[in-house]
Amino acid sequence: MTTLFEILASQNPWWSGQPFDTGRERQKYLATIRRYLRTDEIIVISGVRRSGKTTLLYQIIRQLITNKVVAKNILFVNCDEPEIAGRKNALLEAVDTYRREIAAKGTIYLVFDEVQGVENWEREVKSLYDRKHCKIILSGSSSYLLDSQVSTLLSGRYLSVPVFPLDFTEYLQFHSIVLPKDAASRAAQKYEVIVHLRQYLHEGGFPIVVLQQDERTKQDYLRAYYDSIVYRDIIRTNVVRNQKALAGLLYYLFTNITSPYSYRRLNEMLGTDIDTVRDYIHFAGMARILFEVQAFAYSLPAQARQNKKIYCIDNGLRNAVSFRFSEDEGKLAENLVFLELMRSGLTPFYWKGTREVDFVIRKKDNTLSAINVCYGNEVPDREYEGLKEFAKEFNGNINELLILTKDYEAREGKITCIPLWKWLLENESR
Repeated sequence: MTTLFEILASQNPWWSGQPFDTGRERQKYLATIRRYLRTDEIIVISGVRRSGKTTLLYQIIRQLITNKVVAKNILFVNCDEPEIAGRKNALLEAVDTYRREIAAKGTIYLVFDEVQGVENWEREVKSLYDRKHCKIILSGSSSYLLDSQVSTLLSGRYLSVPVFPLDFTEYLQFHSIVLPKDAASRAAQKYEVIVHLRQYLHEGGFPIVVLQQDERTKQDYLRAYYDSIVYRDIIRTNVVRNQKALAGLLYYLFTNITSPYSYRRLNEMLGTDIDTVRDYIHFAGMARILFEVQAFAYSLPAQARQNKKIYCIDNGLRNAVSFRFSEDEGKLAENLVFLELMRSGLTPFYWKGTREVDFVIRKKDNTLSAINVCYGNEVPDREYEGLKEFAKEFNGNINELLILTKDYEAREGKITCIPLWKWLLENESR
């Protein structure tokens, strides 16, 4: 029978000087994690399954060792391992076993991957944190990692690092495209960048998928990811019994990303009750695969009366599991903009008057930015009219009015049209 220490030793090859793969570095996340490591707080890395969290952990471990941290002072625990997750007080037992066998001196680094797989992990982490003389990094595939109970137990003790699939700049880097820093040189690569943006629109940014050459293999990965997320992070986590209704709802929402909906309409379509619909959408949000966007209004009751819109974590995942009549590039571009806003730490809303605004962002100074996405060769009048109507409604509070296009750049009054590729690269370079 394999002992706990043998399991830990197999998960920590650096203890014995063995090589380990760290993949392609994602510098933005690494810089944030390095900065947080200078504090005494717990670092919480959360995001959808297969978005690259484990690879980030290995990259941080590599950097720690490069920066002269003793390799045996780093304990990595894969909490998805059944022989780990199934133990009582699994984290405490793993750390005690490690300390007993390794006898590391000085500060130790405790890295718990997919920690939500361990029952009552939050209490064990708090206990370890209270012992001091250690730095703790957690990762998890669900927003349950930061739910109310965890926030209560670890309040003021953690710093959060939300991880997404690759952004467009990272996608280009994975395809070995080096972008110059100055705008003029970037413009010279315009057509190459546009070609890759179209690929990115359709296949998304899951790291392993992007590295595949064969299209069928990419689709196989994406469908496997979807099945794993739905089963492990929705059905099993929430003990969902009506799996047929859940499957039907997810299929509908993935197919109809960017579209408005009401719980009542979904309830009628599925033949289930409104509370179940609301719960299932909440579960999908906690698993980080679907996101509800509310209508913008200063009044919460006015906001609640309007329909919501749905967006998904990755275009490739959506395309692999939904039904499509066409390539849906307009929907995919809008979903891409939503994800970019989320990556930037913003909370997007939409606005509906006579016309519509795709995204409204309320800044810290209470000014408003409004964005329409029109991924075509021409910009219809309705895109301008929606922004003008919005600006008139909130006169004096407007910070920026944008239309993101396929390749059209202009300025009409206070409205700026900018190509999506250029907006993405500029936003990601900040």
